[in-house]
Amino acid sequence: MSKSSQARVKSSTELKQNFKKKLEVRLFECLCFTLLLKSAILNNKNIRKRGGEISSPLAYEEVDAIATIVELVREVVEPVIEAPFELVDIEYGKIGSDMILSIFVDKPEGITLNDTADLTEIISPVLDTIKPDPFPEQYFLEITSPGLERPLKTKEAVAGAVGKYIHVGLYQAIDKQKVFEGTLLSFEEDELTMEYMDKTRKKTVQIPYNLVSKARLAVKL
Repeated sequence: MSKSSQARVKSSTELKQNFKKKLEVRLFECLCFTLLLKSAILNNKNIRKRGGEISSPLAYEEVDAIATIVELVREVVEPVIEAPFELVDIEYGKIGSDMILSIFVDKPEGITLNDTADLTEIISPVLDTIKPDPFPEQYFLEITSPGLERPLKTKEAVAGAVGKYIHVGLYQAIDKQKVFEGTLLSFEEDELTMEYMDKTRKKTVQIPYNLVSKARLAVKL
């Protein structure tokens, strides 16, 4: 083999070796970047998995802040809502780009537009008495009816729904179900007895009250 041929072979071998080294360095850099990225996501942002959903401490803080605002509002509003009106629920959150404080009020025959106007005049001033102001930004006050799917947030509300069609969500499954919709037959000793349809069969289920995550009236279709 001539010297020129040997030089070409050597040159080709060196190129391959250099290319291999560069490729290994590049792969190593990519691996390091991936590990750093995962570390930033899992540690710096501290993202945690709960109930199948990813959430961050910021999300928990927002939930806690909203719960605090709702409780503060309840403390000042509940005493000024007198019979025949009943405070059903309070919600605070963003709808579109606006923060809305929704106060759900009802009475036996249902509330009217005049009722909501009168209640707004009563409730709005007492909200201004909460000190320090818990609201982080401007909000709109909404006095409204709970409608046909009224939430059942207390034992008294559940007891008052006996004989009615309700929707119940559970913290823990019963008979492999976490949601039941049917007629509430009774509520005794902190246990709901419901009749529901399982395909074409009527069934009955007993639900301990402490397993109920959410309950509301429902519309039977």
